[in-house]
This record gives sequence, structure tokens and C-alpha cells, in this order.
Amino acid sequence: MFADLRRKNTLIIAEMKIHRNIADAILRSLYEIFNENRYADKVIERVLKGNPKWGARDRRFIAETTYDIVRWYRLLQAITPGKEKELENIFETYCTWKGETTSHPLQEKIKSVQSVRKIRESIPDWMDELGVKELGEEKWEKELYSMNQEAKVVLRTNTLKVSREELQKRLQESGIDTRISSDYPDALILTRRKNVFTSPAFKEGLFEVQDASSQAVAQFLQLKNGMKVIDACAGAGGKTLHISALMQNKGKVIALDTVQWKLDELKKRARRAGASNIETRLIDSTKAIERLQNTADRLLLDVPCSGLGVLKRNPDAKWKLNLEFVERMRALQHKILRDYSVMLKKGGVMVYSTCSILPSENERQITRFVEDQSQTFEFLEQKIITPSEGFDGFYMAAIRKK
Repeated sequence: MFADLRRKNTLIIAEMKIHRNIADAILRSLYEIFNENRYADKVIERVLKGNPKWGARDRRFIAETTYDIVRWYRLLQAITPGKEKELENIFETYCTWKGETTSHPLQEKIKSVQSVRKIRESIPDWMDELGVKELGEEKWEKELYSMNQEAKVVLRTNTLKVSREELQKRLQESGIDTRISSDYPDALILTRRKNVFTSPAFKEGLFEVQDASSQAVAQFLQLKNGMKVIDACAGAGGKTLHISALMQNKGKVIALDTVQWKLDELKKRARRAGASNIETRLIDSTKAIERLQNTADRLLLDVPCSGLGVLKRNPDAKWKLNLEFVERMRALQHKILRDYSVMLKKGGVMVYSTCSILPSENERQITRFVEDQSQTFEFLEQKIITPSEGFDGFYMAAIRKK
């Protein structure tokens, strides 16, 4: 088949006409994701940048097809005929599966694996076992099914510069249609996928791309103007920027991270957003935490995690994760809770959050921490957002320092 790609300008598989360079781009992306262990979003971004002549339709087809094959990789392996399961063969099977006519043998193959959940839902054995163990069969099946649906593109209005209604109007003028979510006050959900990063509204800093569940975290902090807020695992700062906007640029937001380039990216984003109350600090030793002891009115610990709540957005994580990594994350989460909580002042509130759906990374971590530190901290409330609700899976818990 790969020889066919080189010989012909247009490849026809199962009634799908695919131009040679489009098919080649998809195969090249898949090779980098599976054989070179690269992240799908970075691979696709680079591949699309490599050919500026492609139109919006071609770009969308390359991105969506690549993600779809990654999402259903195990199922596709199971239904691909013969012993050779090369990427070219898997791609051909996918095209047949998604073509206008599905061959009878392929239909039979798909039917034969329907009873095997880990193949039907296309996940590794260890993940299926862990999901059942932590959530139970029924709940795991429900969430797993929803995590194989395509993720929505959600924007967060930068309320430092514009209202949600005004942003919606501006985007519509650029040909980007959105709908409002009543549950998420700053969110706009795209009705059709589009590249929003080229829009004038993005360049002016009027919005960020941020899932609705992720937007719920800053809201959960119950911020007030003038507070001192520490975002201790800030990364590139999606939640930091939201915190700044909710505080209307008043008070102080200190963004901490162990990686400098992420903080540099946050500074760039803050400039575009007009968020002027953010200060970034690198955690390069324990002193960075010690200097901030007993100073925060609000402390956000958006900790590293397995990411099992965001598989619909990052389907390649299914093939990159392993049980050892999940166990390492649990140990790191406990350490961050224990070591970073000293930054909270008396009467202050700490929010612990993950984008995981596993109780071992969520409720159990909080129960353990509060039991260990019952003299100092008390549990207030928690919020669980499941992928089956339509957005990413997220967990957040609020804890007060007595």
C-alpha cells in the first residue's frame, strides 16, 4: 500500500478518495506517534505546518483521521486481516471501516470482538483492569464509552477584555459559531471544529482554549478581589490566567512550577491576556516553598496525574501510559499535598485538583491527607465531573487550614 502512495496521485480505498500527500501525512503522523513515541498534538501541529498549501478541509481530515486511528488502534489491530499489522494495513482497514461500504468480512470481525470490552473500547489490558477495580464494571463501561467520543472545543472568555456575549459576536463575524453553556459562565463551545488560533480575537487575547471542566477549577476556589493566590503547579498557566480574570487583575497571583519554559510560556500568555497581577517563580529548591509559608489566602494544587479523565482529548495517552506511571503519580500527589500545603495561611482554603477519574488519585488522596493532618486541616467539599457529562473528567476538593 505504501508503494501505492508513491505511485498514484489519488488513492481509492473503500470508496474514500484520498490524495497521495494527505494519506502520506496521516501515515507519517502515525509513525511518529507509535514508533517514535511522540505526542499526537505536537506531531499533527508540525505536520500541518509543514504544508501551508493545504486548505482547511484537508487539515481537518488529516487531524481527525489521525486522532481517530490512534483512538481505535487496538480495535483496528484486532480487525485487520492477516498477521502483518503494519500501520499501512491498519490505515487501510480504517478506510474500509469508515468508507461508504463496509466489507462483509470486516463486519463479521467487528461483531466478533464486541463482547471483549478492552478491544471494543480500544484500551490496554492493565487500564481495563484498573478501571474496573476502581470504578466497578458499570461505571467504568459508561465512562470508557464517553472517553472514546471526540472532545468538544471549548473557549474561555477572557473577561479582563470582553464579555462572553461580545466575544461570541466577534467570533461569529470571523465565521466561528459557538454556543453558550449555562453551567460554565465563561465558556463558549464551538458548534463545528475550526482553527481558532488564527482569529483576530485570539491574537487580541480575548479568549483561551480551555475545556469547561478545567474552567470549573478556578471557580471552585471562590476567589475574592485582593486575595493572595498561589497556583503551585501552574504549568503554562491556563488556570492561572482564569484566576487572574476572576480577580479582575486585583490582588496577587503567584504561579509556581518546576519547569522554566512553562513559566516563560505563561508570561507570554499573560501579556496577551492583559493579566498584570501574575508573578511567576521557579521551584528550583525547597526554599521556594519555604519563602511562601503561611502566606496564601487560596492555594491551588492542580497536581500531575494519570490524565485518565482527558483520554477523549489525548487518545494517544492510552498507549503511552502504564501502571508504574500511575503509581508514581499517586506518590507524587501525596508528596505535593504534604509539602506544598504549608503555603496556606490559617483560615485559607486549598483546592486539590486532577484530570483523573480514579478514586486512588482523588478522594482517597484527600481522605489520607485530612486524616494525617486532622489537627491542621479540615475537608470542606468536593466536586466530581465525569467524562459522561460531556466534557473532560475532573476532580476537585476544597480543604481549609484551621
